[in-house]
Amino acid sequence: MEFGQRPDPGRRLAGIGFVVLFHAALIYALVTGLARKAIEVLPAPIETKILQEIKPQEAPPPPPPPTFQPPPPTFVPPPEVVIQQPPPPAPAAVTTVVPKAAPAPVPKTSSDVAPVINARRSCREPEYPPSSQRLGEKGTVMLAFLIGIDGKVSESRIESTSGFPRLDEAARAALSRCKFVPGTVNGVAQPAWAKIKYVWKIPGSN
Repeated sequence: MEFGQRPDPGRRLAGIGFVVLFHAALIYALVTGLARKAIEVLPAPIETKILQEIKPQEAPPPPPPPTFQPPPPTFVPPPEVVIQQPPPPAPAAVTTVVPKAAPAPVPKTSSDVAPVINARRSCREPEYPPSSQRLGEKGTVMLAFLIGIDGKVSESRIESTSGFPRLDEAARAALSRCKFVPGTVNGVAQPAWAKIKYVWKIPGSN
């Protein structure tokens, strides 16, 4: 190359065009060849089938163990034992004893005295309930009182009602405050029950 000379533009363009054509041909060859090769390389589709699971056959159950029956026991006859019986005892003399008759018990006589209201200390007569008198309630009540040895009432109850609880309670409350003569057994004071009948009658009525 000589200095001072300018390069030829035609040759330069020819070189560039050759390079371009070479690269284009190379790219085409690569594209077409690789595509075909890729198509050839692809494997055929794999067919799959679902196989039914094969269950293992169950083994038959083992036979039952043999049963052995024990041999019958050997019969051994019991030994003969002769027991000598003692002679029967001589009969004893029997003595008959006749018991003496016991004396008959003598019945004890007891004198029981029931308690009564103390006449010296008479109690107040039950007051007629105003409401019962206004309603015309009347009747007979039977009362029972347990009298202690001190002559006081320790317990009371209604034996038969007059038909009106208000009259029964008024009679029981009033007569429970009465003083009694205690009952006695053989002269000794003992707690005892006393029965009192009280008649409710409206004043002025027959």
